[in-house]
Amino acid sequence: MDFQDGISRFISNSPPAHYLVKIQFSLLTNNSIERYESGIFEAGGYKWNLILYPSGNKGKNVKDHISLYLALDGTSSSFNPDWEICVNLRFFVLDQNNHNYLVTQDTIKRERRYNKMNIESGFDEFFPLKDFNDRSKGYLVDDICTFGAEVFVCKERNMGKGESLAMIKDVITYKQRWRIDNYSGFASECLESKPFNTGKYKWIMKLYPKGQGSGIGSGYLSLYIALADPTSLLSRSKIYAQITLRILDQKQSNDWFGKGNYWISGSSGEIGYHRFMLLNNFTSQYNGYLVKDSSLLEAEVTILGVVDALF
Repeated sequence: MDFQDGISRFISNSPPAHYLVKIQFSLLTNNSIERYESGIFEAGGYKWNLILYPSGNKGKNVKDHISLYLALDGTSSSFNPDWEICVNLRFFVLDQNNHNYLVTQDTIKRERRYNKMNIESGFDEFFPLKDFNDRSKGYLVDDICTFGAEVFVCKERNMGKGESLAMIKDVITYKQRWRIDNYSGFASECLESKPFNTGKYKWIMKLYPKGQGSGIGSGYLSLYIALADPTSLLSRSKIYAQITLRILDQKQSNDWFGKGNYWISGSSGEIGYHRFMLLNNFTSQYNGYLVKDSSLLEAEVTILGVVDALF
């Protein structure tokens, strides 16, 4: 058995228990295929595939070596993103001259950990290209080579909870105008706009002519924005957004508005103002907020950041 750089190598007469992939190597190198993914196979109740970099993983500055990894297939029905899977793995290379396998694994009993944040593990410098291309060594013969893997799941555990905050670099402001006609003909306590899109989220504006929350009985109307479908945000996700709500002045362009930054989740409910505008100001014929029994309202939404659950 050979030990080198934290890796042990030994000879086995038995093929890998779980997967073999036979490759015509020049098809990868001559066509500049930097990364090759094998088909999916099952082991330990999970689905996996091999990831081969025939000229080394350039993303990790690997030179003069083959890089080889084992990847967990996240679409596997058995994969629970709240769990971490610990495995012992072995990689095999067929020696075609001696009809046996060179096996590579970690020198100590090291568990490779797989979870939603880490679905790929292996060896950056798996095999020196100089040795691999030497026909006398038997690993590449007549342009054919064979790799394999054994995967043994030794532990599973719940990872708990976590979150990831990503700020949006190139923000986009979405603007939506809502026209309310025949305002005096509405008897409802709440008027709702039609849903409108801001990227992948849908919103509605909500106007309470007689107030809502602390605005009830105060002589103010209340104005809000809300997610049209709160379930569109997962239970541990939320949005950080800048929101501007306006009632437009149709006579003098002296718009009445409120602006602020908010954290919004599926349970946030309505975002806005209990006391947005005095109802007398809104209905006054001298102002331009209600003209010929029609009003124009506007919402601007800028998504600044998104928090998603890690697990």
